[in-house]
Amino acid sequence: MELRQLRYFIKAKELLNFTAAAEALNISQSTLSQQIKQLEIELDTPLFNRIGKRITLTEAGALFYSYALQTVNKANSGLTLLKDLGDLKTGDLSIGVTYGLRHLLTPALIAFLADYPNISVKVVFGTSEELHDKLIGLQLDLVLAFEEIVADENLTYSLLFESPLCLVAAKNSPLSTRKSIDLKEISDLPIVLPAAGYSTRKFVSDIFAKNNIHPQISVEINDIPTLLDLVKSGKWYTILAKTTVAFDKELAILSINTIKMTRRAMIITHQDAYQKKAARYFLEKLTALVFHPTT
Repeated sequence: MELRQLRYFIKAKELLNFTAAAEALNISQSTLSQQIKQLEIELDTPLFNRIGKRITLTEAGALFYSYALQTVNKANSGLTLLKDLGDLKTGDLSIGVTYGLRHLLTPALIAFLADYPNISVKVVFGTSEELHDKLIGLQLDLVLAFEEIVADENLTYSLLFESPLCLVAAKNSPLSTRKSIDLKEISDLPIVLPAAGYSTRKFVSDIFAKNNIHPQISVEINDIPTLLDLVKSGKWYTILAKTTVAFDKELAILSINTIKMTRRAMIITHQDAYQKKAARYFLEKLTALVFHPTT
């Protein structure tokens, strides 16, 4: 059993398509198919059901996946550990970020790259669900996101800060002169909210459901900048973490009375993955900005 065979199996499982997996791995489909077949022969059990051009995992394949992922992860961690013996003159760092925390990412990234300009950084924006899947699949070194309703036992969560949810309005909105609003009042307003997949959407929906409140959700959208553009038109309102919009001068922020609606911003990492030196140094820059802001 070879590591490359496990990597091929993992990619095929993730995409459930041999052609797409081969393209992602930059190899021929025949090579991928042959290597997976050899792996199945060695394991003496099929890992995939092959139905025409479609593939699905067998029960054995589903069980084997977590072990294959752990094995490849351990091998990658060992390689990273050896590379980390250097002084960060080379290397890479992959960071996943939800839009609500982008205001923290930029200054932290600038400070980090000023000290370590030779590190290649990849930043991926996405919903909490998307970033969770990429982190579990070891495509990211760390994720900056708001805490999930249900935590994943394979991940480690470190609190970065807490931020209240607030009603967000345009500066020219009739409500912009107010400091606060009741949750019941919000039900009478035209609301635009993040689409399913954003943790804030689930959090807000659960709050409304628990209080038997049915808001007028006019628009659901999976792009936060566009969502905020709609709010700035003055025709709609939204509910987001205060930190997401605090620096936007075109928006007004109203606190929500009576009900505690607080999001917890987290640093999320994979429990079984070795944390790169580059990740540790980046997080030092990030936490310094959180606890000792310059503005």
